[in-house]
Amino acid sequence: MIQFDNLSYRYKRGPLALDNLNAAIGPGIHLLLGENGAGKTTLLHIIGGLRMAIPAHSCTIDGEATALRNPSVLEKTFVLTDEMMFPYGNINQMVRHHAPFYPRFNAEMLRANLDSFGMTGLEPIDHFSLGNRKKAQLAYVLALRPEVLLLDEPANGLDISARHTLLQMLARCVGEDQTVIISTHTVWDFQNLFDGVMMLRQGQLVMCDSLWNISSKIAFVGGSEPIDGAIYMQQSIGHYEAIVPNPDGSLQTNIDFVLLYNALQSDKASQILSIINS
Repeated sequence: MIQFDNLSYRYKRGPLALDNLNAAIGPGIHLLLGENGAGKTTLLHIIGGLRMAIPAHSCTIDGEATALRNPSVLEKTFVLTDEMMFPYGNINQMVRHHAPFYPRFNAEMLRANLDSFGMTGLEPIDHFSLGNRKKAQLAYVLALRPEVLLLDEPANGLDISARHTLLQMLARCVGEDQTVIISTHTVWDFQNLFDGVMMLRQGQLVMCDSLWNISSKIAFVGGSEPIDGAIYMQQSIGHYEAIVPNPDGSLQTNIDFVLLYNALQSDKASQILSIINS
């Protein structure tokens, strides 16, 4: 369980990057949304122990502060960022020198993951294109099977086929006891996998909820005419998309993450959040 207890973070001589976050995040695959500069990568770094939370015990995993970087926490977590470079020449070297620090590492899963991307683990990572380097990294980190896996824009650099393979890989590799947080702007790549959604806006966590609760309070509808009773509505070419109240949960609709994101960036955000939190 990841716990935020009045979590804040400030860069040196700068404004607050994160301001008084409170949440409890359990197992499942969670989407992390937010505009550029909202604090998404900073938050992932704090959870992973790469930055120190303020105060130090305001971010914990199973009750242990991530800022202390205790081995008992580090062996549970892994952060894969868009710019990360692996320190060894190929994935097989990573297995020999790095994987032993992760007691849940599954060698058979790694072989299957690499095979899905058409790789052997012997390819020189430094000579890879961005897309192929990302494939090798994802195959490896999923096989580490950390209890908390933090992925920052994991689909960047992947072509359409590789994104589909990654979707299948996540569904196959992530266990019920794992907590995976995916920060991405391309939500449609993973939208069928998410169990929960988090939303950062200007350094504040305005939403951290399950998809079940959200869909039981609001519904996402569309049509060729303006939608009666819409809380938030936007128009594309000849089509209206809207969020409407769903007080009795009778409207069974899929969550439109792009529409939800836009709504929570609008002046209707407080009204929508009030309904969801009621």
